[in-house]
Amino acid sequence: MDPWIVGSEPSTRYPVWTRANVGEVFPDPVAPLSFTLFMEESVEGAWRDALVRMGAFTHDEFADGRMEALGIHGGYCYLNASVTRILGERSPGLSAQLMDDIFFGAQPGIPPYVEAPGDRNPEREAAVGKTFEWVMTTPTLEEPAKDAAIQDALHRARPNIEAMSNEAIWAYAKEILAKHFRKLFSEHIFITFLSPVPVGVLTQICAAVGRPTDVMRVISGVGDVESAAPSMLMWKLSRRVAADPALMAAFDQGVAGLPGRLRASTAPGAAAFLTDFADFIDKFGCRGPNEWESRNDTWETRPELVLAAIDRMRLAPDSSAPLAKNEHMAEDRVKAVLEISELLAGDPATQGMFLAAARAAVIFQAGRERTKTNCVKLIHEARIGLHTIGHRLVAAGRCDDFRDYALLKADEFDAWLANPAPMRAELARRRALFDEYMSVQEPFVFAGTIPDPRTWPKKAASTVVPAKVGDVLTGMPGCPGKVTGTARVVLDPADPTALGPGEILVAPITDPSWTPLFVPAAAVVVDVGAAQSHAMIVSRELGIPCVPSVTHATKRIPDGATIEVDGDAGTVTILALP
Repeated sequence: MDPWIVGSEPSTRYPVWTRANVGEVFPDPVAPLSFTLFMEESVEGAWRDALVRMGAFTHDEFADGRMEALGIHGGYCYLNASVTRILGERSPGLSAQLMDDIFFGAQPGIPPYVEAPGDRNPEREAAVGKTFEWVMTTPTLEEPAKDAAIQDALHRARPNIEAMSNEAIWAYAKEILAKHFRKLFSEHIFITFLSPVPVGVLTQICAAVGRPTDVMRVISGVGDVESAAPSMLMWKLSRRVAADPALMAAFDQGVAGLPGRLRASTAPGAAAFLTDFADFIDKFGCRGPNEWESRNDTWETRPELVLAAIDRMRLAPDSSAPLAKNEHMAEDRVKAVLEISELLAGDPATQGMFLAAARAAVIFQAGRERTKTNCVKLIHEARIGLHTIGHRLVAAGRCDDFRDYALLKADEFDAWLANPAPMRAELARRRALFDEYMSVQEPFVFAGTIPDPRTWPKKAASTVVPAKVGDVLTGMPGCPGKVTGTARVVLDPADPTALGPGEILVAPITDPSWTPLFVPAAAVVVDVGAAQSHAMIVSRELGIPCVPSVTHATKRIPDGATIEVDGDAGTVTILALP
């Protein structure tokens, strides 16, 4: 294998790298355009800005001109676990191990933390402590809301892309990313790293009063979670379909070609559905699989992705309504907070700390999802223009795949627009190389230097042994509840047709394109993820028992097996094989 087109050098000071968490955000090899346009400088800079703003690091602890908080190794995006562990060691009440548990979950092969000179820093710990005090006392998060308003305005003011030249579109995409991305991403990392603080306090207090599993109840059903909102509105669309025989018949023919059939239909319900569906796309069209990469389709560029989820939801009973489940989770959260608060009545100081943490957990979980959505909205506005360029060049016979633009480096783009012919063969080579890297399994964790990609095993050549009856697979508690049902292994959110109502979704990752599939499912099991990952926050909003970080779940759990999912214990038990 040739080396991937872009990449960074490993850090000597911070040697441990992991695909945990970031593997859900960038599951594929990183496109050269993404790396050179906003990742190499803006993402790395934003990450450092956030850590310095927290008080955990100073800028001089990072090397100039290198990516040390996040990197591209062997074509794939990795997070620096060493930096996150040091953050844990410098944070009052946290530790390296706790940061592993919160952000990364169970990581096969991760080396144990070994303290290095400079990891502990009393001055930085005091600064972080002051930030933690702010977390526990702030009544609101103003910046994410302001940023959301700015991004919504940018969407509403989207220029007439079709009337612009390719050069003007490219200039516009560069301009908006350069203007907004670093600030938005820094805010996202800042809120993300602070979101575990109140959860950590709640965990300790719940354990001290003998109710350790109640921490999940206290942080469930928080409301105002951006990434759960699409599922709520999709459900309303699915109920419209379920109540209309003409719409049901159109969906029965399959998702392929469905938009055209609906537009051609004379049934009154078809026009009403399309109007509401257009409103949905206007609000949430930026979401989709691997949504941080502009080359990938989203719900706006490929509406069939949404329709596939609605197709599964329409078959679910009314009792699966996510809003009702969310309200139940919210009621249970209030009840749990009251019960534990009463247990602490004799200790006013701890009671006050508990109530403050319960309030802060709600604010920061919602804030984390809002800051992520702000970043995704911005990338999507650039995507619409870049996809237009790609489709134009394919239609003109000057390009082979509309996504080829993403295989360019930013400094190659102008020359390519002026004359695509000289790059055509090189882009074909890069496309083949992308497929080659996609076919091999990157290391989940490495320390020092990443192994040569030529030594990586093929993804298809799995040696994972399927689970047997009686086996208990261990993950992490995600969303409370215990469910028994039929396991359905789904590997692509665009093709969830095997998932029936009330069955248990077993998925490799769960970015926002997956979470609408939670609604018709009885429970969710995920290969990767941790208690504070995106999928777990959404599952707690939708009231779906969930167990993340079940290593190789999609390979070990046979499709059709009867399993028990215990979201409180973080376990999956194989009860019967198909």
